[in-house]
Amino acid sequence: MPFLDHLEELRWRIVRSFIAVFVLACAAFIFKDIVFDKVLFGPLNDDFLTYALFCSMSQTMGLGDKLCFGPLDFTLLNFKMSGQFMTHIMVSFVAGLIVAFPYVFWEFWGFLKPGLRSKERKMANGIVFYSTMLFLTGVMFGYYMIAPLSVRFLGSYKVSELVPNNIDLSSYISTMTSVTLASGVVFQLPIVVYFLSRIGLVTPKLLKKYRKHAVVGVLVLSAIITPPDVSSQVLVSLPILLLYEISIWISRAVEKRRDAQIGL
Repeated sequence: MPFLDHLEELRWRIVRSFIAVFVLACAAFIFKDIVFDKVLFGPLNDDFLTYALFCSMSQTMGLGDKLCFGPLDFTLLNFKMSGQFMTHIMVSFVAGLIVAFPYVFWEFWGFLKPGLRSKERKMANGIVFYSTMLFLTGVMFGYYMIAPLSVRFLGSYKVSELVPNNIDLSSYISTMTSVTLASGVVFQLPIVVYFLSRIGLVTPKLLKKYRKHAVVGVLVLSAIITPPDVSSQVLVSLPILLLYEISIWISRAVEKRRDAQIGL
């Protein structure tokens, strides 16, 4: 295709992706009771699934109630006239983006796929499915693990008992949405490493070289966003470190196949 025709195709794919996100965002806007009360405000309830699992694990390990969580000691407040309305719009857009991700990525892949060779297309077979599964897994991990632990720790942390915690609604919502979306993006690491390995920018040797740095970075990040206990930090760190090891394996497989093609 001529260059302008490529731009026209890209434009329509972007338009269709935007329409999909917009339609699903409208649905999320309409069903705000479910989106807010059931989903976003779920971690505020003492019987939230994550808290129940932590408490059950604590009792199973003979730790008593050490990993059990008590009532949250803060109140959500809205300080702006349009705060709740703008929060509603922002959350609806994020929800639409998350639900529409498989279609958006399918459109993105449909634009890139014709530019690949037949062997490269075969190697990338099923990439939409795998990318979607990784993204949704990351979103669920962020929602059920990182976000509630962050809310518990940051929302209950006090420099003094004289200072009560009254959390702004927008601050709480931004924490929930940013952590959830960031987790979904982080779980795309194997896909990113695959493509970077294909073009030679990343090698298994490079990933192994910076493995220790990655471990330290992940541990520091988990220590910041989780309560100050080792078990929570380990539970958050393990999936991310596992993804890093999987990325090394993927890069090694890509390198071996490329060497075999050129006869090394």
